[in-house]
Amino acid sequence: MAWWQSLRDWYERTFLLWLDATLPEGTFLGNTAGRWLTAGGVLVSAFLLLRGAKSIVVRRARRVAERTATRWDDGIVEVLQATRNWFLLAAAIWAASLALEFPPRPAEFVRTAAVLVALLQAAFWGSALLTFAITNYVHRRMEQDAASVTTISALGFLARLALWSLVLLLMLDNLGIDVTALVAGLGVGGIAVALAAQNILGDLFASMSIVLDKPFVIGDFIVVGDFLGTVEHVGLKTTRVRSLSGEQLVFSNNDLLSSRIRNFKRMYQRRIVFGVGVTYDTPPDKLREAARVLREAVEAQEQVRFDRAHFQRFGPSSLDFEVVYFVLSPDFNLYMDIQQAINLTIVERFAAIGVEFAFPTQTIHLAAGTSVVPRTAD
Repeated sequence: MAWWQSLRDWYERTFLLWLDATLPEGTFLGNTAGRWLTAGGVLVSAFLLLRGAKSIVVRRARRVAERTATRWDDGIVEVLQATRNWFLLAAAIWAASLALEFPPRPAEFVRTAAVLVALLQAAFWGSALLTFAITNYVHRRMEQDAASVTTISALGFLARLALWSLVLLLMLDNLGIDVTALVAGLGVGGIAVALAAQNILGDLFASMSIVLDKPFVIGDFIVVGDFLGTVEHVGLKTTRVRSLSGEQLVFSNNDLLSSRIRNFKRMYQRRIVFGVGVTYDTPPDKLREAARVLREAVEAQEQVRFDRAHFQRFGPSSLDFEVVYFVLSPDFNLYMDIQQAINLTIVERFAAIGVEFAFPTQTIHLAAGTSVVPRTAD
């Protein structure tokens, strides 16, 4: 600042002496009319210069942002536009005050006021940056991960609240107010509120876990215990699921994450096991042929990987076959279409080779010379 002091000394030795000699004598708040006129000129010039500089910088930054693919330069433009005119005026007043000589108490007042205005403007810059970051995230993730939009917006509100609280504490500290007791009181009050609202806070943090860890998103088909359906909404406290029968199921976020969740939307293939029973009077060669028919019925389908088809066991009223295959898609309707085609093929091929399907029956064999005597009621 040596150059500033040299410029100020030169000004006081030349132009200020001429002003004091020209203008009426007398002082106001310890400064001559020449100093007040100089301060007024600095005030107007600095304010106009700062406004013009802001306009030029914002306009050029916007042009640069329009030519680039990234969006963070748009955020810089938003922050620059958040510069308030009263901040520029306060900066101009502070610059003008440098041309005046004040006693220690008024000088301290000017310094404190300048710091308060600077903190307030910094809060507006930080708030504008947070708003842009949240808006940019919501814009990018709305179609891909709509579940996170509500929570991220709420977290943005909490971040802005924390920012303004910090600025308020700094402003009170600069005013000479002891904020230690206030911070301690807020801490104790925060603990009390947390204990009173622990269920709500648990759901809030669970919502954050859902957004960040993404066990499911909107549109996923999930099963939670005995309930199943499609996720419709993930809020700060609850998650809403539309069941297959049409009603809406509402889960607490904390309870939901404490449960075992099966996410069928993330299934990359579906393993299918089904059985077929034929009658006991089917000859061995027909049983071998039936196993081949089952294999061919599965392999004839598209988007299917055959695993096995075996004569599994002797059932109570049938000879049981077990077939296992994989559908190479999680689409349930596709699986049902494939299973239907397999079933129709099995019915046609079994009829062609003379293999009959079994149905629950019970046969009673009586030894020779025995008879069944009906009993009458007493």
